[in-house]
Amino acid sequence: MPYHQSPRSSRPSYPPMTGPQPVRTGRSLPRPLPGRPPRRSPHRPPSGQILVAGGGMLALATMLITPNLPSESAAGQADLCQQQVQPQSFLSRDQLSKLLEIPEQSSKATIQEAIAEPYCIMAPSSYREGVPAQREAYPLEFDPSTWLIVLYENEEYAGYDFSFRR
Repeated sequence: MPYHQSPRSSRPSYPPMTGPQPVRTGRSLPRPLPGRPPRRSPHRPPSGQILVAGGGMLALATMLITPNLPSESAAGQADLCQQQVQPQSFLSRDQLSKLLEIPEQSSKATIQEAIAEPYCIMAPSSYREGVPAQREAYPLEFDPSTWLIVLYENEEYAGYDFSFRR
């Protein structure tokens, strides 16, 4: 049977249904009483409870996984100069690029040839168990609030870090 086109619409209209029709039993679906929320099935908690439970689990996992961070006062004490070596010492861009080309485990003398004397020597520390570490600070000439911290272990170059000061 072909579709019939309605003059008002470009969509086809379907012929009327023939055949079995749904049977109404006279029973209707239960409706909530006025002023009361609809009942939920007992096996499915409300989505708000799921969201709260999921957030709580995420917060608990974050607390367990995150390592104990040192307090600001302890970190601030470790970044203080123990001995000022050269108050007018600033690291230029050229010196910084030379340092970045030097491989780790080079001698301390090799580093000091490339970047001269430090501004100060920082408090000693230990990054690997049982290996003492010395740190020297060099303020950057082009940004004096940023310091390059050079790390030595057993008189060998072990790496660098930046300290951003206010």
